[in-house]
Formats: sequence, structure tokens, C-alpha cells
Amino acid sequence: MQQPPPQMPQMPPGMQTPPGMQMPPGMGGNGMPPGMAPPSAAGGEEAWKTTLAVPAKDTRQKTEDVTATKGNDFEDYFLKRELLMGIFEAGFERPSPIQEESIPIALAGRDILARAKNGTGKTAAFVIPVLEKSDSSKDHIQAIILVPTRELALQTSQVCRDLGKYLGLEVMVSTGGSSLKDDILRLYNKVHIIIATPGRLLDMAEKGVANLSQCTMICLDEADKLLSPEFQTLVEKLLSFMHPERQILLFSATFPVKVKSFKDKTMRKPYEINLMEELTLKGVTQYYAFVEERQKVHCLNTLFAKLQINQSIIFCNSVNRVELLAKKITELGYSCFYIHAKMLQAHRNRVFHDFRNGACRNLVSSDLFTRGIDIPSVNVVINFDFPKSAETYLHRIGRSGRFGHLGLAVNLITYDDRFNLYKIEKDLATEIKPIPATIDKSLYAGA
Repeated sequence: MQQPPPQMPQMPPGMQTPPGMQMPPGMGGNGMPPGMAPPSAAGGEEAWKTTLAVPAKDTRQKTEDVTATKGNDFEDYFLKRELLMGIFEAGFERPSPIQEESIPIALAGRDILARAKNGTGKTAAFVIPVLEKSDSSKDHIQAIILVPTRELALQTSQVCRDLGKYLGLEVMVSTGGSSLKDDILRLYNKVHIIIATPGRLLDMAEKGVANLSQCTMICLDEADKLLSPEFQTLVEKLLSFMHPERQILLFSATFPVKVKSFKDKTMRKPYEINLMEELTLKGVTQYYAFVEERQKVHCLNTLFAKLQINQSIIFCNSVNRVELLAKKITELGYSCFYIHAKMLQAHRNRVFHDFRNGACRNLVSSDLFTRGIDIPSVNVVINFDFPKSAETYLHRIGRSGRFGHLGLAVNLITYDDRFNLYKIEKDLATEIKPIPATIDKSLYAGA
């Protein structure tokens, strides 16, 4: 193996110049300027890929929500090789449609307004450009990712760390409910990317602890929630602390009117992406069971006995009902966790972590858990209480059928819910069918 000449940059371990091939001075071992990776080689995969610890290929059936692509590869975007290593080791094979549309536009520096279904790869669609455009040699905060909940902040930070593990970037999570003192001390050290809920980050910016003056990129995940009345003024104030030449990326499944006013006021000729010809995920089969309120627990027991559940999330409309139902499920002899917004943050973190790691099959939740939470093994969602709005329904059922896989949504409908069921079907242009006596396992438990 021939060593590169002294003036050439050293390649990361496991990546060597092919035998008998010498690169011109100033070029990396891939024949491109340092830090750039070439498009896919027509003659097969590059040698460096063979050194990666790639997880087993996901052979489960996928729907058009993630397979209807243009055929691009991640290498086509000229990403840093270290970033490509993280992407492939995280199990990513090729970009999903939302990633194909977003990544090159974001890398070009354009503002983006992107609308895509839950569970189609939105997080990586903005995390990959954030990681690519961040420079580990600089000491300041370079990018902000804003999310509406603490759980989503933790999940997004894990995606950043997994994809960016070879980049040497410092990623910080800051949310309400965690120690402000610890966050302040953390900011005395180097931080490149900060993932936060709006209130906590604004508090630190106003205190002069979080210096955002050189931060040129901000992503709003679940933008419809972040631009709701409770958050919008905080988000707009945060922007005033950032560099004036900033890039704004907005991602969500739904874009109400308030998003348009924010776009007109703060964004510069945003590139608009809309992959929402239909709102519900193709892989999620939806049923309803017409029951009386007092029959709901018995009906749930029947579902547990009949369905092939990998993991399920069961939604209730109030904190009190979450705890009562979790107690009932445990009494029936099924393993069950519960989570809601009034729990201590440390308890919420523990439940989220343990459920995600498969410690328990069933989770009873309030709507805290509806946005962005990605637990691939969840194949069944049960609306024990039917939601009031189409938006909430959409986010709830999007917890199953993640990334083009198959899932099942079962709705327990009372007499009082009947008009709401019709309204949500109409608003989402979808059909929720009566539950059959037996449900074909291939609809939701397919390999």
C-alpha cells in the first residue's frame, strides 16, 4: 500500500488510497478536494465502505412513502466522508423522498418550507445538512434545532450523535425541566449544535449565556406546533439573537395559516417542498370499534389477546385517564408503562428510554407522545379515547408504520365520537373502516 505524499491530508482510519494509485497534491484519497466524497462508483461500492460496522439490512416490506425516490445515493450530495460513514453505520441505505428533496437545497443555503408525512425520514432531512455545514474547528454555536417537547429533543440529539459520530462535533440538548445551572456550565465549553425547546434557549440567550450571534442555521421540527400561540413569540425573539444572514428550515406534517405569516415575515424566498398529496401513511391500516364507554377496557383486553403486537402505544385524552388505564392494563396481566406531561422529567426520560429499548410491550400516553417520536418496533396504535382534531389523530397514528413499514391503528368509538369520526375522515380524506372479526396479520405484522 503506497503512503500518500507528505502534503496530502491524512484520511480517517480504514480509508486508504487504492493500490498503485497516487493522488495529485492537495487532493484527498478519494480524488476530490479534502472533505468531499465522490458520487457512487459505477463499478461497485468504494473500498472504504467495507470497513464500516453496518447493521443488518432491514428486509421488512416498505411503502411508497419512502420508496418512491428518484434513485439518488447519499454520496451524490458530496458529503464529508466522515458523515457518510455515520449515515451508513446508522443503517441508512438511500435517501427517502423528503431527504432527496431537502438535502441538496439545504446544502445550497436556501430557506426551506417542507411538508412531509410523519415517519418518512424528516429528521435526517435536516440533521444531515446541519452536520455537513458545521465545522468542528470553530468554537461557536453554528446551528440550532428547535423542537416542541423534551422527548423529541433527546431523540433528535441521538440522531445527531449517531450520524455525526466521526465528525468531532459537540451536540448539546437544552430543555425546560432540566438543570439550568448544568446547561450554563455546559455552554462555557465548546458547543457546535444546540437542540432545544424554545423557552429554555431564549432564557439563556437573554441572559447572555448562549451566544447565538454567529449562528447561521436554525431548523424548526414540528413547525406547526412551534409556531402555535404558546411558542411563536419565543421563536421570533430567538431569531433576533442570531446572525442576520441566517438559514431557516421548517419541517412539519401540517402547515396551518400561522406558518404562512411566519414565512412571509422571517424567511427569504423559501424553497417549498410538499410531499403530502395524501395525509395518512400508506402503510397504516385504520379501523374503528363502536363501543360503550364501560366496554372499552374489555375491548382492549380482546385486542391484546387477538393482535400480534410488537409494541403498542395507547392514547387517552387526559392525564388522569392515562394513569387509570395503565393500572387496569397491569391488573389484566399485561406489561405496561405510562407517560404524560405532569410526570417528573427524570421519570419521563426513564420511561421513554426503557420503552424504546423494548423493556415493555405497551405504553399508555397522553398527547405528549404524539409528535415526532420514532420507535420502529411500534406496530399498533390504539386510540382508547378518540381525539378531537384531525391533526392530533394524524400525529397519533403516525407512531406506527414508521419509515414506510406497516402498522395498525384501532379507534374505540363511543356514541359521542361518531360525528368526530366522520369529520376526521373527511378532513384527512381517508377511510376508517369497521374492525373485522379477524385482522390479517400481513397488514401490520409483516416481516
